[in-house]
Amino acid sequence: MNQTKYIFVTGGVTSSLGKGIIAASLAKLLQARGYRTTIQKFDPYINVDPGTLNPYEHGECFVTDDGAETDLDLGHYERFLNVPTSQANNVTTGRVYLSVIEKERRGEFLGKTVQVVPHITNEIKERMQLLGKTGDYDIVITEIGGTVGDIESLPYIESVRQLVWELGENNSIVIHLTLVPYLAAAGELKTKPTQHSVKTLMESGIKADILVCRTEHELSDDLRQKLALFCNVKREAVIQSIDASTIYEVPSLMLKEGLDVVALKKLALSEKSIPDLAQWNEFLHRLKNPKQTINVGLVGKYVELQDSYKSILEAFIHAGAANEVKVNVISIHSEFTNSENIAEKLKGIDGILVAPGFGERGIEGKIETVRYARENGIPFFGICLGMQMAVIEYARNVLGYADANSTEMNLQTPYPVISLMDEQKNIVDKGGTMRLGAWKCNIEENSLAYEIYNKNVISERHRHRYEFNNEYRQSLENAGLKCSGTNPDTGLVEIIELENHPFFIGVQYHPEYKSTVANPHPIFVSFVAAIKKHKNNMITA
Repeated sequence: MNQTKYIFVTGGVTSSLGKGIIAASLAKLLQARGYRTTIQKFDPYINVDPGTLNPYEHGECFVTDDGAETDLDLGHYERFLNVPTSQANNVTTGRVYLSVIEKERRGEFLGKTVQVVPHITNEIKERMQLLGKTGDYDIVITEIGGTVGDIESLPYIESVRQLVWELGENNSIVIHLTLVPYLAAAGELKTKPTQHSVKTLMESGIKADILVCRTEHELSDDLRQKLALFCNVKREAVIQSIDASTIYEVPSLMLKEGLDVVALKKLALSEKSIPDLAQWNEFLHRLKNPKQTINVGLVGKYVELQDSYKSILEAFIHAGAANEVKVNVISIHSEFTNSENIAEKLKGIDGILVAPGFGERGIEGKIETVRYARENGIPFFGICLGMQMAVIEYARNVLGYADANSTEMNLQTPYPVISLMDEQKNIVDKGGTMRLGAWKCNIEENSLAYEIYNKNVISERHRHRYEFNNEYRQSLENAGLKCSGTNPDTGLVEIIELENHPFFIGVQYHPEYKSTVANPHPIFVSFVAAIKKHKNNMITA
């Protein structure tokens, strides 16, 4: 291929229709046909990145190897494609305007009046083509956040219109994802919302090439024909996206609907070969046919919104399939957990994961949960703040440092076993200033961590400010807390674990970010395997 082809995915009628999953599914099919494919997300909010957003606002913040704090949809892209994303894969309105304003301050516009058109749209178009111009990809899929008609999305829609015109025939297409609702009172599916959505798109100068219709019921041939006629698309380009039992079924559903074939035809590309989905289908088979069920307690303080821990939940799906186990994740709010109700809260729980987070709220509940898991031999896994809580719990209840804490929660603690890194102490700006992205970790042999990874050096993604305080390392290790992983550059502890326990490990990094369908993360796989083994041993004991 001489020229990179572009696919733009827009949405209409309502948000949360699943543009990210459709984009990832199409990318998976194109990748399986032999095309080098990547996906990028353009978000209309004015935050420079989602790093400063509360998880309740926008779900989890996904972190890439190069330290970008991005939209959670990038997690879907990586889990489906098994290819790392980067800063270039996620752009926000805030980042676009910040870049344009900085250029204006440097005098790069030569005294021109800076306007949405052409300056903002040029910046957007440049970023839309950034990955395509590297020469690494045959096809770039761009997901536009929000829905058509939103005020904040207008510059992106205008940029797409310009780019489609500039790229010329057969070099770009627009896929419009819309809703075909079922009205129970009328007993039928309604096409009018889709018609209005497509009309709004056309008013912006963009014609949809393919319609992907989210629906709870099968679309009849007559209804597809009606949509094709009134929305000005070919009949074959009306694609049904019916509700699935798991997002991992969507690529197969899109293959059946011919989404990839229609897209390739409109881009004047050959179909190459039938998509090789053997590994994907094997994963799906294991996912749908578990031999056992385990209950994992996910202890956190954002549990009301499942998207707050999206990558963790998906990592459990991958690890469950690898172990032929259904992982039933039960959310436990740490803010309402204490020594009096902990036994009741964890009743029927086979394993415990203490989740990441920021701030003081719910901390004591997490510490109490770690204590219960440690003392009762329940398989335990702590991530980031969860690892820090395990260190605090051990310092308090085993070393006897009753007031041990993190300086994030208590600046005056006499035993700051978790403290702020020196380079973080004078930071004022919160956005993009944590320890972010991929960092190396050296693993000690004869440890649980080495048994899990089977290697001495690993690279994992981080997102935090506070660290294990090495002043207390010797005391904690003498008391039995093993520090089995250390960063080679900073000497900071990355992994802690306990011996003589069914499974007890805490990691400073976020392993969930690297778990994919093709490569389930080894810690999650080992954790689920340990829970399965422990549960079976308890049954036979």
